[in-house]
Amino acid sequence: MRSPRARGRFQGWLAYGLLAGAAAVAAPGHAQTQDLPGGPAVNQLNLHPAVTQIAAEQQWLHWFMLILCTVIFLGVFGVMFYSIYKHRRSVGHQAQELPEPLWVELGWTIVPFLIVIGMALPATKVLVAQKDTTNADLTIKVTGMQWKWGYDYLRGQGEGISILSTLDPSHRLLSDAGSGPKPDDYLLKVDHPLVVPVGKKVRIITTANDVIHSWMVPAFGVKQDAIPGFVRDTWFRAEQTGDFYGQCVELCGKEHAYMPIHVRVVSAADYDTWVGQQQQRMAATADDPSKVWDKQALIDRGSKVYAANCAACHQASGKGAGPILPLDGSALVRNSDPSGLIAILLNGRNAMPAWKQLGDTDLAAVMTYVQNSWSNQVEQPIQPAAVVAARGN
Repeated sequence: MRSPRARGRFQGWLAYGLLAGAAAVAAPGHAQTQDLPGGPAVNQLNLHPAVTQIAAEQQWLHWFMLILCTVIFLGVFGVMFYSIYKHRRSVGHQAQELPEPLWVELGWTIVPFLIVIGMALPATKVLVAQKDTTNADLTIKVTGMQWKWGYDYLRGQGEGISILSTLDPSHRLLSDAGSGPKPDDYLLKVDHPLVVPVGKKVRIITTANDVIHSWMVPAFGVKQDAIPGFVRDTWFRAEQTGDFYGQCVELCGKEHAYMPIHVRVVSAADYDTWVGQQQQRMAATADDPSKVWDKQALIDRGSKVYAANCAACHQASGKGAGPILPLDGSALVRNSDPSGLIAILLNGRNAMPAWKQLGDTDLAAVMTYVQNSWSNQVEQPIQPAAVVAARGN
């Protein structure tokens, strides 16, 4: 028996727990969370609404298989439990050996065979359609890297466009804080989404430059592994415009949770406009790797590259966090010989991923920025030509 004091403490803690739970449910961060069109929904139980024919067929196949298996389950176990109950010993039934007629042997062989055939035919049809990447209007290479996605438009309208898609830094800061209200697209917002036209067949070629990743957009019915040294492909044809979200679904390292996918499906006219804008952007940012830059110009450019790609791990203060080593005061960063720093950015080391996907000028700029920020003061800037030479080696 508990004492009255013990019962009082227990009741007090129970009331506190109930109030805390109610407060958590009523907190702004929870109350403001809404369904994300094209992404996850609150308390979602079913598959994402399909926006491609393949995804619709996958959902039909899912429900067909589920209903068929449920009917078989109920039928088999229903007969079994009925037989056990109806012929139980307590009402006088005695066990006896029964002959096994030929029709029973044929029945439990033929019926499962027909069930398997009935399941395999529609499944095979969908599987073959999933892998038919012929006659694509647009071909895009998707490269998984720790921890972002690279998109290269290889064929079709927009050929030559390259995009690097990274988690929005503000969402990483929200995650690091661990509290406060979260937007509906929490950890799904990126700086540069993949843009494709509606109604066009888009072939996706996947690969990776470090570890295995996996590119998945549930609304498209698409999931394809991205494996270093291998090329895989899949396709989709979005039938409506909008923003659709996915995630890397292969455990690819400590930043696995911060590798979202955002595909923006636009009209043909809007896609024409976007392609024109991207081509102008690429022409404007095309750099001559032999150009000798002013130190301050490199620092100004490097600050933007750092904020977009490095601050999430190394922090805006350059102090690092946990296993992430600080850049502020680092002997490697302060070294007037930049070869070691360049090698790490191009090839990676330990938890530090390779950044060779960035341009030579961007790499030179970000290294010049970290060498001249916080307590670091290295007088000589790093020029793009040094990065070009290191790539060649």
